[in-house]
Amino acid sequence: MEKLRMGVLGCSRHYTLRVAGPLRESLLVEPYAIASRDEVKAKAFAAAWDFAKSYGSYEDLLADPQVDFVYNPLPNHLHLEYIKKAADAGKPVLCEKPLCLNAREAAEAAEYCQKKGVPLMEAFMYRFHPQWRHAKNIARSGELGTVISTNGVFSYDNKDPFNIRNIATAGGGAILDIGCYTVSSARFLMAGEPERVMAAIIRDPIFRTDTLVSAMLDFGGGQVSTFTIGTQFFPYQRVTAFGTGGSLSIQVPFNMYGDVPGKVTVATPLGERVIETGIANQYLLEFDAFAEAIAGKTGVPTPVSDAIANMAVLDAVFASAESGKWESVVRY
Repeated sequence: MEKLRMGVLGCSRHYTLRVAGPLRESLLVEPYAIASRDEVKAKAFAAAWDFAKSYGSYEDLLADPQVDFVYNPLPNHLHLEYIKKAADAGKPVLCEKPLCLNAREAAEAAEYCQKKGVPLMEAFMYRFHPQWRHAKNIARSGELGTVISTNGVFSYDNKDPFNIRNIATAGGGAILDIGCYTVSSARFLMAGEPERVMAAIIRDPIFRTDTLVSAMLDFGGGQVSTFTIGTQFFPYQRVTAFGTGGSLSIQVPFNMYGDVPGKVTVATPLGERVIETGIANQYLLEFDAFAEAIAGKTGVPTPVSDAIANMAVLDAVFASAESGKWESVVRY
């Protein structure tokens, strides 16, 4: 198939740091247009990162008939607005996580795109890496017995007051930025949906964003997941699944390198082994899978219903931290 021309909303550091390089190897995606609210910035970004077109507004990019789909890495509070504007322009949307600020907005975005006949997918790149596909197969195979619990930890240290992750009005904070990963991965490995949540939150006294969060997700039937996330302590990440007959642990579950094998450690009564999965770039796999789905007019690899379900759990985490009680996960 011919490459699909991608339009990117915003000159994001995430794009330059993690996406731009892998896409140079893509046979399916062409970075074609970049937009910023600062035209000079957009032109400089286009020159540096090989975009054919640059625009001084997001709306001008969306009006370009040559743009086949849109990648939206804008700040969280702008996701819903520009998902809708892209849908109005008939552009399929790959939107960075979290899809929106809450489940109600996510459901609204999904319904809006469905009415416009426009594909929409949340950009959880980790699920495309071979280490996660292998981990899921092991969890489903019965080798671990019944998976009854998972534990996720994800943290970094960022105290920059100007960083978007530390601006509450822009949807900053640990839960929306990285809690979405620990919840998503728990749901992925447990192959189910939590029924209720108990959580505790510590907030920065100046930023008012959540900086340390621990939560318990009750899946019912004796299955429980836990996670801890933080934005102001030592960077760390790990996901472990525990079953009645064994366990597995993913060494670098989310920000996996693109030039070394993934590693999944499996322990059973027979012993412990470390499985090395193939070298792969999860961003390249994600963007190519999305482009292939658009070109083939098939369903996107990760349905938007998954994004809504994930946001519903995050809503319950916020609610529980506020109430100090177990909070039910409300389905949309």
